Amino acid sequence: MLEKYFVRPETADRIRCSWIAPTVERYVTWLSEQRYSQSTVKRRVPVAIAFGEFAKNHGAVELQQLPDHVESFVQAWAASHGLSRKRAARAKIVYVARNIVRQMLQQAIPGYVGRGRPHRPDNPFALRAPHFLEYLREEKGLRPASIRQYQFHLRQFAAYIERIGVRDVASVTPLMLSNFIAQYGPRVAWSTVRNACGTLRVFLRYLHREGVLTKDLSPLVEFPQHFRHSGIPRSISWDQVERVLAGIDRRSRSGKRDFAMLGMLATYGLRACEVASLKLDDIDWRNDRIKIRERKAGNTTTYPLATAVGAALIDYIKNARPETTDRHVFFRTLAPFEPIGSAAITARATLYIRKAGIQVPRPGSHTLRHSCVQRLVDANFSLKHIGDYVGHRNASSTQIYAKIAVERLRTVALGDGEEVL
Repeated sequence: MLEKYFVRPETADRIRCSWIAPTVERYVTWLSEQRYSQSTVKRRVPVAIAFGEFAKNHGAVELQQLPDHVESFVQAWAASHGLSRKRAARAKIVYVARNIVRQMLQQAIPGYVGRGRPHRPDNPFALRAPHFLEYLREEKGLRPASIRQYQFHLRQFAAYIERIGVRDVASVTPLMLSNFIAQYGPRVAWSTVRNACGTLRVFLRYLHREGVLTKDLSPLVEFPQHFRHSGIPRSISWDQVERVLAGIDRRSRSGKRDFAMLGMLATYGLRACEVASLKLDDIDWRNDRIKIRERKAGNTTTYPLATAVGAALIDYIKNARPETTDRHVFFRTLAPFEPIGSAAITARATLYIRKAGIQVPRPGSHTLRHSCVQRLVDANFSLKHIGDYVGHRNASSTQIYAKIAVERLRTVALGDGEEVL
């Protein structure tokens, strides 16, 4: 495998002289299977060899001892290769070196993970409420994404009571609940506070049912006051949507992919997660249909395949999609070639909206979703039909868009008001 990337025999021989040569060759094989470019492989192998020599010089004699030398090697490597670099450049050198060593060790040592981010427990209250997540999944029937939101808010609450010295959730008092919301609220959006309150109410009710709390404290957690529909959707005009799409360079692989993804967001008003989960089997080319499965409301929607969207999908699938047995439609453009995630789709939408010079609060994939809805409102579709089209579970979710029906509101304002009364 080494000869595939290193033409000179002496270079391959020098690599094989390293005491971790079998590990490096296994790493090169993995990089090849993941279809990393030849230049990338040639840049990574010297770092891996250097790490092996560094670990050997510091007392490592077997593979199991290598993880103990990762961080010291990374700092030494950055010191020798980033002396004249700016701080951001040195940080990137550290990141790249650490990533290379960890990838190699993951191929050599079963179960190796690396330092990474601190592990966050799935259930921060597992000692007192070990079956709470099963309760959410089996009794309440929540989807995995909803359960992850519960976990996030529970970790925030667990961190708060730990800071104030409370070790047992059974010792929680109404004052603690009030103080948590008072401290948490100013740091996050109103919707986040609302969701945190909802999580706490469900959790406290469960603790009372299980006998952990002698009194049900859930009614004491009040939802924050908020005027319904006080905000407006963060949409942009259709001319601006066309500017965003026109700003995508469709000559590159990533451009072909991004044009298809953003076209679907704007045409069908999809969520980023729905685009990310799209599979080849969901596209019915014969009947010009596209199926969106597992929507937020739990339903499935079938759309006619728009000509522009179909052409963009064909261009991407034929000319830019990596060869893989995975049935997902959209993939990363750099190795390892994995299905793209919803966060990446949101980031790409944000990039192109800003590139087009459009000012909008919190730009992202939902901006294009809101723009799709606004276009339907301007075309005089009913809110019920619009809600069904974009996959709203409840009609109240669509009512906020009535406020952007500018022409209808102007008619009401100019009339005598008799038809409204």
